[in-house]
Amino acid sequence: MLKSKMKWDFTYSSDSANRQELINELLEQRGLHTEEERNRFLHPALADLHDPFLINGMRKAVNRVKEAIHYGEPILIFGDYDADGVSSTALMMECLRSLGAECDFYIPNRFTEGYGPNENAFRWASAQGYTLIITVDNGIAAVEEAKVAKELGIDLIITDHHEVQNELPEAFAILHPKTSLQYPFQELAGVGVAFKFAHALLEEKPVHLLDLVAIGTVADLVPLEDENRILVSFGLEAITKTKRPGLRQLKNLNSIDGDVDEEAVGFMIGPRMNAVGRLQDASPAVDLLLTGDEEEAQELAGFVQELNKERQKIVQEIADEAEALLGEDVEDEVIVVAREGWNAGVLGIVASKLVRKFDRPAIVLTIDKEKGQAKGSARSIDAYDMFENCMEHRELFLHFGGHSQAAGMTLTEDSIVPLREELSRLAREKLAPEDYRQSLPVTMSLDLSEVSLQQIEFVNQLRPFGMANPKPYFHVRSKAKELRLIGSKKNHMKVTLEQNGSRLDAIAFGQGDAYHSIAPQSPIDMVGQLSINEWNGTRKPQMMVEDIAVKEWQLFDWRGTKHLQKSLPSFQKDEAACVTFGLQTEGPGELPVIGFNDSRVKDYSTLILLDLPERLEDLHGLLGEVSPERIYAVYSLRDDAFMQTLPSREHFKYFYGMLKKKKTFDLEKDSALLARHKGWKVDSIKFICNVFFDLGFVTIKDGQLFMNTQPEQKSLTESRTFQTRQEQMEVEKVLYYSTYKELKDWMETRLQITGAEVKEEIGYGL
Repeated sequence: MLKSKMKWDFTYSSDSANRQELINELLEQRGLHTEEERNRFLHPALADLHDPFLINGMRKAVNRVKEAIHYGEPILIFGDYDADGVSSTALMMECLRSLGAECDFYIPNRFTEGYGPNENAFRWASAQGYTLIITVDNGIAAVEEAKVAKELGIDLIITDHHEVQNELPEAFAILHPKTSLQYPFQELAGVGVAFKFAHALLEEKPVHLLDLVAIGTVADLVPLEDENRILVSFGLEAITKTKRPGLRQLKNLNSIDGDVDEEAVGFMIGPRMNAVGRLQDASPAVDLLLTGDEEEAQELAGFVQELNKERQKIVQEIADEAEALLGEDVEDEVIVVAREGWNAGVLGIVASKLVRKFDRPAIVLTIDKEKGQAKGSARSIDAYDMFENCMEHRELFLHFGGHSQAAGMTLTEDSIVPLREELSRLAREKLAPEDYRQSLPVTMSLDLSEVSLQQIEFVNQLRPFGMANPKPYFHVRSKAKELRLIGSKKNHMKVTLEQNGSRLDAIAFGQGDAYHSIAPQSPIDMVGQLSINEWNGTRKPQMMVEDIAVKEWQLFDWRGTKHLQKSLPSFQKDEAACVTFGLQTEGPGELPVIGFNDSRVKDYSTLILLDLPERLEDLHGLLGEVSPERIYAVYSLRDDAFMQTLPSREHFKYFYGMLKKKKTFDLEKDSALLARHKGWKVDSIKFICNVFFDLGFVTIKDGQLFMNTQPEQKSLTESRTFQTRQEQMEVEKVLYYSTYKELKDWMETRLQITGAEVKEEIGYGL
């Protein structure tokens, strides 16, 4: 047995998985019920984009910008340092430049200014002669800053998509879908709102800006439905064909070839845009998107690439330090870890890593000793609302904001321990043990024969995948034809599944630790995403595995192994024990060694059989008392009784007749002579002597065998020596010389006594 790391939520109940049912199921899950809804979803069209003038304030904002352009009034774009903010800034700059505007951009520094508008920046803008500021991807919470702008004589146009606060800023105009009840779609990214503004300003859809829209929309994890789906669908095509030097250089550096999909943006382009603002001023990221010079683009792309490598290195260093601080056994229900000197720009990524590793909410803080404060980010699990639970102790924070799964905060250093204690207490009160496991929605279970290129190609019609349109996860169950570790560090696993002539390759990245927990021939359950592997002109389905489970008990056949210590996986405390039938006193590593009849044997989910029993009944009795998840057969032979020929009745008859004539028999000299004369083994002769001694046919004194007069008539099988040899042969035949299937079947019928799942009664046949 191998437990899955996540809770599998099967969302589909039908046993059939034909193409049409799969289509219907996937569209139903996305709330698409009518033919019209489904056609619009499967065939996005720019004509379905909504009228930008349905957003409140749009006409007023457009008129003000055109007035500024007409009179040569300088315009400042006030952006943000993440990928959405950077792409929004570049989009608005390009739009205004095409209209002939005198404009520039300003992005606050994450470390010295923080997020959004600030008074010092506005005063600097005023001193530079700016009388019109347009925010992109920020500003909806800038109530005080809007007042400063008004005092300075600056007209402030806010374009944003973040949650609307209790009080709206007193700005010249606010362009925000959620302040416009008549606007049909409320979930645009910041760059999406900027695109709508550009559409209104240019009086036509600015399709040449769609590559920028796709970057910010995918990176900001907004729902990929309605307008976002249209914008990203056409935006990905635009990135594929882009003539923008900066994007082309970035694609080249990261080997992004052919059709660009949302994964390339989400995992390659977006993180690199984000990396700049995480480590320094984000302006080079904007410059990369705006430049028309190939040489400058190459230089900027290389700079961004190196910054991303530095970001990855810093994240890993902080994550390693955080894990070292936490230790191996994390007891707190909510992780709160802090240290001086950590880079505040990457703490959200580190928190996400800790959540994935420890399956619990995590807060990572950097300490400023001079101020006596800690600042950082939080990430959570599905069942724990970080925003709600932190708000129950709002008094512990100097600043706090966020939502259910992510938050940012500043608090005094003295509040760190109380925060950990209070959030953990709330988790104990509200969560059950199962809540700490991540949920994995499973769209459908498939037989291997149902996995086809056609099915996968249909699933790909649902692209681009993302929030509100997740990539489907499928479940398959089959025995593994091949199971091996891959990668330079052997930390990935490749499994070739086979069922009734159908085969499927499955790749489990980062799950190499499961390799030693899967026994050959065990039926494996896998949940993952289906894709098409193209190599040398050949196309075939493959599965990218998200989670693995083995739902039956497993037998690991390591009989006769000489490398037990190296082969055994690491076990959790009190998980595994070594079982001996009397010969072994030490096991591998620090694992406990207990006797087969010890009552503690029931307490372990993994049993390692160190030696062979003298009788099959001993193991039979043990198996009847336990319900293990795994059994490791690691025993070797002591004496190879099974491979030795048991003397026949004719052997015994001849020896008895000979002894009757000779009267005595020297166990050393005569055994050797008889062995040469008859071609017998000396051990067989000594075995016959011991059997006769057991039965009282002979006596032995000083190495001489004497025939007893008038011995009682007895069967050979009454001899304990004869019985022991037969039992040993049977033990070796069943437990050592059997095939894997024979051994597992034999054990399984014995385990069935305690309710183990056995599909049919199987006997060994002895």
